[in-house]
Amino acid sequence: VEQLRSILAKARQRPDFVANIQARDEVFARYQPIFTPALLPDLTEEDFRSFLYFGNNKHWTGLYRQAGRLTADMDALRQTLAVLLDEEQPLAHRFDDALSRIRGLGKALASAILLVVYPERYGVWNNTSESGLKILDIWPQFERGMSVGQKYALINDLFLRLSEALNIDLWTLDWLWWELVQQEEEGPTIEGTALTVEASEQRFRLERHLHDFLVTNWDQTELGREWTIYREPDDELAGYEYPTGVGRIDILARHKERPAWLVVELKRDRAADRTLGQVLRYIGWIKRHLAAPNEEVYGLIIAADVEKNLLYSLEGVNDRRISLMQYRVEFHLEPVNVEVE
Repeated sequence: VEQLRSILAKARQRPDFVANIQARDEVFARYQPIFTPALLPDLTEEDFRSFLYFGNNKHWTGLYRQAGRLTADMDALRQTLAVLLDEEQPLAHRFDDALSRIRGLGKALASAILLVVYPERYGVWNNTSESGLKILDIWPQFERGMSVGQKYALINDLFLRLSEALNIDLWTLDWLWWELVQQEEEGPTIEGTALTVEASEQRFRLERHLHDFLVTNWDQTELGREWTIYREPDDELAGYEYPTGVGRIDILARHKERPAWLVVELKRDRAADRTLGQVLRYIGWIKRHLAAPNEEVYGLIIAADVEKNLLYSLEGVNDRRISLMQYRVEFHLEPVNVEVE
């Protein structure tokens, strides 16, 4: 709690923190009426899809990937959301029931909708908050065989206690998880000018586009020939921003034939030598917590450019289990014949 309190105290005067509070009011005003149980029969596909985009929900990325599955049967979606939001039923039961009804409705989206409709009672369980809890070493120990809903009920109870201890709402706690994980992965945010905040936001958006593009088109890339993004029984894209106690792995993959794992770290521009330490942390965590004794763990850094210092650092990793790849973005303009035939 003290670590979160320290981050919160330093962040309160930053422009992005103030913007986060303003965004909360905007999101609640727009989406609470849409998802209110009594008005769910009027929920349109357009309104639901709009919520899935970061530009509208202001907090959560990647939700839009399941839009097609979720909206294929709008009547089924409305009924599923009614089940999820029915507070006369125990949380664990309705959470499990809702997730089982429609393919594509995962814990991240379900808990985000719960927060928007009931902002004083539910927090968001996604890879960022899970990673934050693991960084603080307060991730709950679940009994064997517990369902996703039972796990969420325990996690949400922890969210409520943290929110009370920090004297913040659950929306702000959700933002705080992102800040904590960013500091763990990249180092503390530099305090100062609005330009710093703007640059940080631009970097986030650019890396997000790269990340989403690679995940969406994984099977069409060179990596997709040998590796598949890690999945779990209740999460087909568990390897997307996989949460660990030392930060989030951008993409975690498994080899299609050999007993091997791949940790992928993405950088929008130039990869510095500290990226190597980041990847080594992730490899060590996977070896200790996820990989079997006979399974190898490899690392891959993908960037637009690579600093010379990183190349020298890689020379010291003589087992060659960490590799580099560069990406190229092509953009073409072609003239159009304006003459009408």
